[in-house]
Amino acid sequence: MKALWMLPVAAALSLAVTAGDDAKALPDGPGKEIVVKACIDCHGAANFRKMRLTEDEWWEKVADMVDRGAKANEQEQTAIVAYLAKNFGRDSKVNMNTAPNSELIVVLGFTIAESQAVVAYREANASFKEWRDLLKVPGLDAQKVEAKKEMMVF
Repeated sequence: MKALWMLPVAAALSLAVTAGDDAKALPDGPGKEIVVKACIDCHGAANFRKMRLTEDEWWEKVADMVDRGAKANEQEQTAIVAYLAKNFGRDSKVNMNTAPNSELIVVLGFTIAESQAVVAYREANASFKEWRDLLKVPGLDAQKVEAKKEMMVF
């Protein structure tokens, strides 16, 4: 009974670790710190990593999040939109060394099993250097990988 006070502390620490991991996996660049501060505290990066939106669509998303309580002034919103449009815009590539399952599934069309195999393989081995490295992943369809190679970055 005395240890019940520790549950909220443990949950908060777990969220902090997850947010830290999400932040590390995001591409570096102007606006990243603001995205981490304004977006990742409420939801993980996987929510927006799987989206490939135009700049106008990112503006709509950011405005919606601010309406829901996200803390970002106009200058910060501009930086957030620029960062998201650059890294997760319509023509943005998937970073195969940091992409979560949802991004691999939604953007590249991998199955759940394939995306899990990619994540497990990269966690157990060195990072991928090129698309051909993905051919070493057990259970991953080689034709699918080759067909999507132009959508990948390493």
